[in-house]
Amino acid sequence: MARILVAEDDQFTREMVERALVGDGHEVAATADGSEALAAFDAGPAFDLIVTDVEMPNMNGIALAQALIAKQADQRIIIMSGLADELASARDLISATVRLITKPVTLEQIKNEASALLG
Repeated sequence: MARILVAEDDQFTREMVERALVGDGHEVAATADGSEALAAFDAGPAFDLIVTDVEMPNMNGIALAQALIAKQADQRIIIMSGLADELASARDLISATVRLITKPVTLEQIKNEASALLG
């Protein structure tokens, strides 16, 4: 079981992602924006994976991912977006521990990407 933090401002998508990950046996904390996610990350205990949307109020997912990587270089992160230009902006973050997913996402996509990153 992994601890996963989901940052997504769209309630429907946030709940869908949360259900998919809980259904796979993970413990999930969900937040509605990047600043809430960063506060949850800082409060600990550590999260094994972060799943974030790009477009969110207060702090977008790219800024969140950059902040998390600055705190923990090997933090595993899935970045989701439905907008091609946002995904292009996030391409510099792609690594062995950071993946990009194009929205709309399916439950299987979320489960597969999480499983791949968590090993």
